[in-house]
Amino acid sequence: MSTFKDVVSLKFKSMQGDGVLFHGEGQRGDYITLELQKGKLSLHINLGDSNLHFSNSHTSVTLGSLLDDQHWHSVLIERFNKQVNFTVDKHTQHFRTKGDSDHLDIDYELSFGGIPVPGKPGTFQRKNFHGCIENLYYNGVNIIDLAKRRKPQIYTVGNVTFSCSEPQIVPITFISTSRSYLLLPGTPQIDGLSVSFQFRTWNQDGLLLFTELSGNSGPLLVYLHGGRLTLLI
Repeated sequence: MSTFKDVVSLKFKSMQGDGVLFHGEGQRGDYITLELQKGKLSLHINLGDSNLHFSNSHTSVTLGSLLDDQHWHSVLIERFNKQVNFTVDKHTQHFRTKGDSDHLDIDYELSFGGIPVPGKPGTFQRKNFHGCIENLYYNGVNIIDLAKRRKPQIYTVGNVTFSCSEPQIVPITFISTSRSYLLLPGTPQIDGLSVSFQFRTWNQDGLLLFTELSGNSGPLLVYLHGGRLTLLI
C-alpha cells in the first residue's frame, strides 16, 4: 500500500506513560509510529528514502505532557506528501519529513495498540498500549467498527474488549505543602518493607515517604529534590 496522503484520528485515555497507539511499516524502510513516551505523544515517520542513512530520513515530533492522566485526549495526524500536521488536544505542530521521498509504503499490516512482531525492519522493542481508544479512523475507515463486526480486513489479538472500564483507584491530594500528610501506624519487629505508589506534582521539592526502620537503623526517606527522586537510608 503506497499513499501520498494519510489522515489518522483517534481519542485515547490511559494511566500508563508508555505504549504504542499505532504502527505501520514497509519492506524498503518506510514506517509510521504513534506512541506514548513518558506521558508525551511522539510521532515517528520515515518515508523510506533508501539513499539516505536512517538518521537523515527519520523524523520525530513530540507533543503534549502528562497525557497518562486517565482523561480523554484527541489526536489528528494529516500527511500530504512531505507535509505533516500533528495535532494533540488542539495544539498543532506543522513539519516536513526528511529525505526526498514523498509517499509512504506500508507492506505489512497496520497495528493499533502495539507492534505485533518485533524484529521486522525498522521496529524496536516497545510497550503495548494499555488503556482505551475510541473514534479511531484511518483514511476515513472506522477501525473499531470493523473489529466489532468481525470484518475479515481486521483481526484482534489478546485481551481486547469493546468497552472502557474505569480503574478502581482512590487518589489523595495534599493541599498544603507544610501541614498535610497521611500517617499510618507502624508494625513492630518488621523484617522488610515494601511500598508502591504513583504521584503527580508540579513542585520540584517535597517529602513523599518517611519511616523509622527497626533495630535503630535510622530513617528511610523518599523525596523530591530539584525535580529528581531521591532515596535516603
